[in-house]
Amino acid sequence: MPEPSYPAARQVASIVKEHFARHIAVARGQGRLDLGVEPDSESIEAIIDTAFWASLRREEGATPTISLALLPPGHAGQALTFTEWLPLNPAALAKLAPAVERPGIHLGVWLIDGVLRVWGTTRSIPAFCFVLEVVGSGLLVVKHRNEPFGKFVNIALLEGDQIKIVDDRSASMPECPGLLKSLLGQSEIMAGSESVNVLVHIAASMRAHHHGGALLVVPEGSETWRESIVEPMLYAVTPQFTELADLMGREQEERRTHEWQEDLRRSVDAIAGLTAVDGATVMTTDYNVLAFGAKIMRRRSHAPVERVLVTEPIRDHAPEVMTPAQLGGTRHFSAAQFAQDQADAMALVASQDGRFTIFKWSARENMVRAHRVEALLL
Repeated sequence: MPEPSYPAARQVASIVKEHFARHIAVARGQGRLDLGVEPDSESIEAIIDTAFWASLRREEGATPTISLALLPPGHAGQALTFTEWLPLNPAALAKLAPAVERPGIHLGVWLIDGVLRVWGTTRSIPAFCFVLEVVGSGLLVVKHRNEPFGKFVNIALLEGDQIKIVDDRSASMPECPGLLKSLLGQSEIMAGSESVNVLVHIAASMRAHHHGGALLVVPEGSETWRESIVEPMLYAVTPQFTELADLMGREQEERRTHEWQEDLRRSVDAIAGLTAVDGATVMTTDYNVLAFGAKIMRRRSHAPVERVLVTEPIRDHAPEVMTPAQLGGTRHFSAAQFAQDQADAMALVASQDGRFTIFKWSARENMVRAHRVEALLL
């Protein structure tokens, strides 16, 4: 018997279609050729609906975690193509899941004779190709990639009857941190966008290790941040650790190689791992690591942080003023205090439960702004 329909699939289909149509049109206007096919509402709805019911099944006791990409085999680079295309249904997806659960592998889906079918697997997809990832039971993320190397840009999150549509207009708000702009897919409008993308990788890796952690990003060459840190630091680094900075200093041509990308991933994971130690990791804006496990204190003669403006780049989400205690535990409180005392720095905090917050002083609001971005890091 066919599965019942998933109402959220129909609710988001037209919104997602409009997003892809808008971004693909802009990319074409810029002369880009490496673009995915603009998805139609019916295909979007069908893929989301099928993936949702597949996510509720169990294959060998595990929830299927798969990624579906809407594109024909000819647009997928070196792909693995099935002799007989498979039906797009929950049972078939759950059965295939163990073979394609590793990151970076997508099941290719395309229309044949008016019916959506699974044609094979691929690691290569064009920019702005519709991708649906099954993250967990009943948890789906619609996304696309802007560049060949880098994190996908999330468009919508669906969890049961809850729908979150990412508001990419947040990137144009005053004082929007570069990290948030990059997560929203707007890094191409920024000078030095590649540098910001490194913070995206670190943020994703911090969230992935599930231990919780804090990263303080301080201006290169500045010593002012030390006034907010308890001395002596147990895990100060001398000389400063420059591996990530050295990688980012390589020539543009070398950065396109697979070897450089793998080296970058390893370096990012190593730094993210340091954040799991109790305290905060300190890194400069040029990616030199100065310390980890550092204890944050209130800067002398500065007032304690009393309120924080909390925002989330989700449609219809209203900013809310909270006390630091409402945000979380000691890690969130100390990060908010650091951002208030060090207006030219930034604090990133990952919670064990998956929440992720960027703390940055806002001169416009005259208070710390806490940007909740876990919806962009799934």
